[in-house]
Amino acid sequence: MDAAERYVKRILDISAPLRRKSQFLFGPRMTGKSTLIEKELTEKPALYWNLLRTGLQMRVKQNPELLTQEVEARQLSHCLIVIDEIQLVPELLDEIHFLIEERSIRFLLSGSSSRKLLREKGPNLLGGRAGKLSMHPFVFPEIKEMGLTLEQVFTTGLMPHVLLSDNPDQDLDDYISTYLRDEIGREGEVRKLEKFARFLDVAAITNAEPVNYTNIASDVGISRQSVTNWYQILIDTLIGHYLPAFTNGVKRKTFGLPKFYLFDLGITRAMLQIPPPTEGQSEYGRFLEHYIFMELKAYLDYGQRKEVLSYWRTTSGFEVDFILGDRIAIEVKATKQSNARDYKGLLAFMEEGIAERHILVCREEHPRKLKNGVEIHPWAFFLEQLWSGGIL
Repeated sequence: MDAAERYVKRILDISAPLRRKSQFLFGPRMTGKSTLIEKELTEKPALYWNLLRTGLQMRVKQNPELLTQEVEARQLSHCLIVIDEIQLVPELLDEIHFLIEERSIRFLLSGSSSRKLLREKGPNLLGGRAGKLSMHPFVFPEIKEMGLTLEQVFTTGLMPHVLLSDNPDQDLDDYISTYLRDEIGREGEVRKLEKFARFLDVAAITNAEPVNYTNIASDVGISRQSVTNWYQILIDTLIGHYLPAFTNGVKRKTFGLPKFYLFDLGITRAMLQIPPPTEGQSEYGRFLEHYIFMELKAYLDYGQRKEVLSYWRTTSGFEVDFILGDRIAIEVKATKQSNARDYKGLLAFMEEGIAERHILVCREEHPRKLKNGVEIHPWAFFLEQLWSGGIL
């Protein structure tokens, strides 16, 4: 079966936002940005540049005005231009800015990192003349017809080229060795790549936990500031996301450190060098929590929602995995038969009087609601509700 036959329709709509104005499309490498543009973009671009083409990239780096010159030669205006991997030549943004203003051209600018763009142009890319779209690995509505089990999701992750691969383990290893350890390290101008490789190992081990910068610095043998900087590299290159702590409660003292989640479960498992977690192992529950985080993050990004996703942990030991806005408290457990221990954090957060709903996501077969107000959601039911708008 070739790649075209394996294409899975994505839910991210890139055409509608482009009718209004230019857009950045950011997403981790290999999440399907180029394929999405090829398959789902309804308006044919007047010009398409892929800056991964070495010859084109070198010519444009030497002379960014080539873009304007080609537009002038074709007499283009009021049209769409697509530029793939824009972070490779951030100098092009000045030309793009000019063409938006002078030629009313809309641009779709895709990339796997905002780091070089932000460093060159600051946080206000194109002065607000372009929106921002975020691309994630596959999400539940895109794959539910495949009938994947949790174990399959934990094994391969949800990057399209890995999930649909004939050799997913090799593809995961290649991604880590050639992209994460080398390309990301070089992009961040890391001088000691062997230390950076060790840092990646520790980041995987402490995935889904509060980030203790001091302890990680000691484990890796680098300064605390270097750890902070290297985490920021992973954030900027979209390899992971911070989950901030919820600190608006009033009754209990809380932790303030963020958690860090890698962007894909398959990558996480391959970095840990472990077999797929099985039922009963502690890693099984952590992977399920990680999976729910990824779906929540993608849901907020794809809907361009303003709710903040956070977690709640008190110094006395209570914890809720996710607080969605100030309205929804979500705890994730791998249990097939929940009891009071599984939702004690939800009950403690209930005492804060903040959230409207308190949900336990687990592996029970049927949804139910307890007398104390806690809602029990099987994981697939929860994701159906989330993506259909039944949670928010």
